[in-house]
Amino acid sequence: MTAATVSSAAEAAPAAIPAAPEAASSVSASAEAFVGLAHQVKLELSSGDTAFMILSTVLVLFMTLPGLALFYGGMVRKKNLLSTLAQSVAVSAIVTVLWIAIGYSLAFGKGPNDSWNAVLGGFDAAMLKGVTLNTAHSLTKALPEYLWIAYQMTFAIITPALIAGSIAERMKFSAFILFTALWSLLVYVPICHWVWGGGFLGGMGVLDFAGGAVVHVNSGVAGLVAALVLGKRKGFGRDNMAPHNLGYTMIGASMLLVGWIGFNAGSWWAADGVAAVAMLNTIVAAMTGVIGWTVPEWIERKQPTLLGLVSGLVVGLVAITPAAGFVNPTGAMAIGLIAGPICYIASTYVKNMFKYDDSLDAFGVHGVGGFVGAILTAVFADPSINALGKDATILKQFIGLVVVIAWSAVFTFLILMVCKYTTGLRVTDEEEIEGLDMSQHGETLHG
Repeated sequence: MTAATVSSAAEAAPAAIPAAPEAASSVSASAEAFVGLAHQVKLELSSGDTAFMILSTVLVLFMTLPGLALFYGGMVRKKNLLSTLAQSVAVSAIVTVLWIAIGYSLAFGKGPNDSWNAVLGGFDAAMLKGVTLNTAHSLTKALPEYLWIAYQMTFAIITPALIAGSIAERMKFSAFILFTALWSLLVYVPICHWVWGGGFLGGMGVLDFAGGAVVHVNSGVAGLVAALVLGKRKGFGRDNMAPHNLGYTMIGASMLLVGWIGFNAGSWWAADGVAAVAMLNTIVAAMTGVIGWTVPEWIERKQPTLLGLVSGLVVGLVAITPAAGFVNPTGAMAIGLIAGPICYIASTYVKNMFKYDDSLDAFGVHGVGGFVGAILTAVFADPSINALGKDATILKQFIGLVVVIAWSAVFTFLILMVCKYTTGLRVTDEEEIEGLDMSQHGETLHG
């Protein structure tokens, strides 16, 4: 192993990704404490941890392509399948370029002073300036900085991709492209910095192990705002809008489950006991999420559905994300069981009550599930799993969620207004009836 230096973009270590258990007892959950720890320890690259994180990065990318693409693609009508798949590909391309150009630097770079850095990173690593084979990003163990960049990039990719579930079957592709670019920089990057990049939410002790607030609440709220601004699909509540291929959806959900292990376990940065419990918690919560969703659905509908089973699976995954490395498996089991029925109610009764068209329930699953999981992180945090859990409180978690919701809602609305008066937001009625595959891309599933 070789000693590694810390680049300027890596100085603000994310507060939500805690120190190793042996060091955590003497370190608070503040961003300053993590930065101090990163500068005090000798940084050595571990080939085992590096290999583990390369695999985790691949798994998280696998969540979007092809996991989320198929999950969403199966739930839309056949005439909109290709357009839905195209959105996941487009998000991946756009966010990758923006992340390398400026996103990584603003999310994890060091601002010119402490006041600036509490809100946003700096421009020191724009176009990955200063990043070399010898720079590393680490707390008690070092990761090659290029690997850290790639891992965090996969999170930046899947977050706006989730929003597509709320606006499916009616948004212009050009508007979606512009929205994705602006939202990634103006919404995702700042919130990522606040929680994980040395910003003020991490500094106040908000815990988010792998993205309950940063990824799921953020994207879920943005999806709801986008659905309300775009309005309902033509024929919503009257026409048959049933999923055209639940087989695709089940395959996609299974891919999400596998990829989520990299999402959660990889957020510990090291192949050790905490990563192992995060992996187990991920699987356990997913399965109890299935039960939590299916029981009320079965009671109401008199039959369990495959769509309900996989929806509950994803709910469990979403809810455990902020808590994966802070709770024990019993807590994970409870989180899935609690989140399942709450998200079922949000995706059925609440949506029907307010009559908004959240096409694929991105808000009901990700927004609500992420919120529930973030609150329950404080409820079930187990200091024997992670010493940082002893400082978790419901109040801190709630304040962090309110901040994320407010920023995401306001700036999502403003970005949509920019799109409305530039590219335009919705396809025409005729294009929507024809289907977005043909009207936006000039192609159909069978040629």
